Amino acid sequence: MSAVSRVLGVALDFVLPPRCPACGVQTGSTGGLCTECWRGLRFLAPPHCAQCGYPFEMDFGPGVRCGACLAQAPHYDRARSAVAYDDTIARILISFKHGDRTDLGPGLSAWMRRAGADLLMEADIIAPVPLHRRRLFARRYNQSMLLARPLAQAFGKPLVGDLVLRARITQSQGHLSPAARRRNVEGAFRTNPDRKGALAGRRVLLIDDVLTTGATVNAIARRLKRDGAEAVDVLTLARVVRETAV
Repeated sequence: MSAVSRVLGVALDFVLPPRCPACGVQTGSTGGLCTECWRGLRFLAPPHCAQCGYPFEMDFGPGVRCGACLAQAPHYDRARSAVAYDDTIARILISFKHGDRTDLGPGLSAWMRRAGADLLMEADIIAPVPLHRRRLFARRYNQSMLLARPLAQAFGKPLVGDLVLRARITQSQGHLSPAARRRNVEGAFRTNPDRKGALAGRRVLLIDDVLTTGATVNAIARRLKRDGAEAVDVLTLARVVRETAV
């Protein structure tokens, strides 16, 4: 950072003091959480399902999968998330996705870096989950791309922002049932024809903000494998963790 940038940053902080993106309390650094919100976060770590990353209450040993993955294995190979989705994360994501708080991207991606270090090291290609062009035009940026860029830079991996294309606009998944989510994204994604040649035999790491039922990333993983990818992993900022295992 240049001296001019530092001076401008200090001046901006003086005029508009940094505030916690979750609760609005004044903080000491831009993009930083206040102490109370930070303490309330639930960072996810092993033990967890070897495939979908769902947290276990006790350690069953390496390679163990949860009941949901045993009953119907996802098309992706592994999924990991940094934190459990809760009201605090919801408020941060609203600011990040809809409030032009693009400055939050590097800090949030740092949480993901710790959670998915093994996935990042083994990835051949990093790709964000895409927005439909109409939604991208309205929002002006893809939050998944803002999370993916610092991760690719930190691990020296190629970032292919247009590897996956959203062929049609879909409903918001927020209030849909698991079955409705699957129907909503069926056929919604395709591999960019210009990128298929670089996909064969590669391990792709998909980046997204939240993993709920996994319908979106599962649909993308299925398509990428049909088009030649050897493996597809998923890394998200947050995931929904219910009181009872799914």
